Amino acid sequence: MDWGTLVATVSGGSIAITGTVLADYLRHRHEDDRGVGARRRAVYIEFISAAGACHARLRHIAQDPVAEPDLDSATRAALSDAGIYEARERLFIDATTDVAGAGQLMFERLRGLQRAIAAGASISSAAFHDAYHPYIGSVWVYRVAVREEPEGRSLSPEAFGWDGWDGTDRCAICREAPASGR
Repeated sequence: MDWGTLVATVSGGSIAITGTVLADYLRHRHEDDRGVGARRRAVYIEFISAAGACHARLRHIAQDPVAEPDLDSATRAALSDAGIYEARERLFIDATTDVAGAGQLMFERLRGLQRAIAAGASISSAAFHDAYHPYIGSVWVYRVAVREEPEGRSLSPEAFGWDGWDGTDRCAICREAPASGR
């Protein structure tokens, strides 16, 4: 028996098996990374969608707050009915630190808007706008954090022709406020 042929055959087989196992491992790892990214995107969208539904309901209540017999209950229901609490918990589980922090800020500002409306702030009141604009600004901070994660590219208000994310520069009520002594 020729030992050189046997050693070459075993070595070649070992190299081929090792290469196949390594390629399979790397393929599975890449698929897992894509799965994590897809799951995160779904959670990020779920969270901002729940916040958007809550925001829409709160704005509706603020259109005519005297029409609600119990503003506190109605505004609290806007948060729970939108599913924001559940979406926030999923965000904390799956999000990166930056996105979770931006999401928490957005949630806190949404709660501030909810409390202002529960206290009777109407959509045209200074109290509403004092809570509304920080919330809108935090929505954009969240969007920027989400966008920077996978793409490494940021957004800026200037890209839209705006002075800032909070929208005060585009708000007719806030632009008139200094003249009326808001």
